[in-house]
Amino acid sequence: MDLKVTNPYSQETVCTLPFADERQIARAIDRTETAFRRWRRVPVAERVAIVREGLDRFQRRAEDVARDVTLQMGRPIVQSRSEFKGMMDRAEYMMSIAEETLSPDILPPKPGFRRRIEHVPLGVVLNVAAWNYPLLIPINVVVPALLAGNTVILKHSAKTPLCGKHFAEAFGELEIPNLVANLVIDHEQTGRVIADPRVAHVAFTGSVEGGRRIHRHVAERFIDAGLELGGNDPAYVAEDADLDFSAENVVDGACYNAGQSCCAVERVYVHRSLYDAFLEKSLAVMKNYRLGDPMDQETTMGPLATRGALDVLQKQVEDAVARGGRLLLGGRPLAGSPGNFFEPTLLADVPNDAVVMQEESFGPLMPVLAVADDDEAIAMMNDTHYGLTASVWTRDPRRADRFGREVEAGTIYQNRCDFLDPALPWTGYRDSGKGSTLSRYGFFHLTKRKSIHFRTLE
Repeated sequence: MDLKVTNPYSQETVCTLPFADERQIARAIDRTETAFRRWRRVPVAERVAIVREGLDRFQRRAEDVARDVTLQMGRPIVQSRSEFKGMMDRAEYMMSIAEETLSPDILPPKPGFRRRIEHVPLGVVLNVAAWNYPLLIPINVVVPALLAGNTVILKHSAKTPLCGKHFAEAFGELEIPNLVANLVIDHEQTGRVIADPRVAHVAFTGSVEGGRRIHRHVAERFIDAGLELGGNDPAYVAEDADLDFSAENVVDGACYNAGQSCCAVERVYVHRSLYDAFLEKSLAVMKNYRLGDPMDQETTMGPLATRGALDVLQKQVEDAVARGGRLLLGGRPLAGSPGNFFEPTLLADVPNDAVVMQEESFGPLMPVLAVADDDEAIAMMNDTHYGLTASVWTRDPRRADRFGREVEAGTIYQNRCDFLDPALPWTGYRDSGKGSTLSRYGFFHLTKRKSIHFRTLE
């Protein structure tokens, strides 16, 4: 049985890859577990140097990697190159803090005792990565996992398996081989890999339901999982916002990568005093998107990665209009194209109980609702079962601080959205997941504590 990858722009076959059989799966686990026993003993400074060699290998094939991203999931080539740069930036930051973060915590002196807390590696980490950012998502796990002394089995999305191959080629053939293995496997096989006692941790990015399945698997073995499960992220444009800046950036937050981002802006609340002006400016920004061949340097929005997503978006638009929303732009698949294009869509007056305001769209939809004040905005923003990010657009630091305290999400932005700073932990509330990647907390999630409690008898 083979996996066929289809170009979402041309509908042509990008590649056909065989699924791994049980013997190949067992061999991958054996080899990464054997590599772990050597790798865990390597000092952190040497790990950093070896991981850097892997990144150098990645860098030498940057254009081929970006091209494969575009062919597999449809992102414009300019944005795929940008993702590659972002991947390298995140890796560099995690390397820069590895030695300090992973060094033992030395406790205050106590006569007759030596006490410290060590951060020890877990073992083989299974990284189940998503297709929408097929470089950034796995790098959040692969590099810190390796730096912490773990080895990695990467199971990439069925839409972007070539990216898994690039990771394995970069990091799997270094001074210590098999630090990273790539497996092309299905959901059932993934469950069997999680059940293997040599797998010590699972990192998953995907749907809420997928996260529930993963969590049930790991619960059987009492190992931990990092789950990044998406969001329905709100933005609030306050009465003192810079209107031009806010409109341009909120629209970008909703439409970048054709809206296929877990932290995309999915619903917008605007202070009533700015509401009409914000809609007018957002409409002008949204009309400027150029849909077309993602390999064309001038294309600014590519197709959706999945054909079935077109129907999901269409139904969300229809539901919003049926509940009293106004369709100002778009609202349908692009006519006359074989690609999975959905037009950039602006919706006004969308009530907060509409499906598009409550569930993840994963497409270029921007529903907007007027609110009377900050209190109403906070109530609306917290009316969700997700909690990944939220943004407030204001010049007032006190207002931003209030939203930082009262909005329930893993990241709160002021005058920014849809961005990860690797110095800050990436984490979700509620159905947006559990655990953290990036920052020093990303290392803590990929290690376990060992207490050293020695009496010296001196």
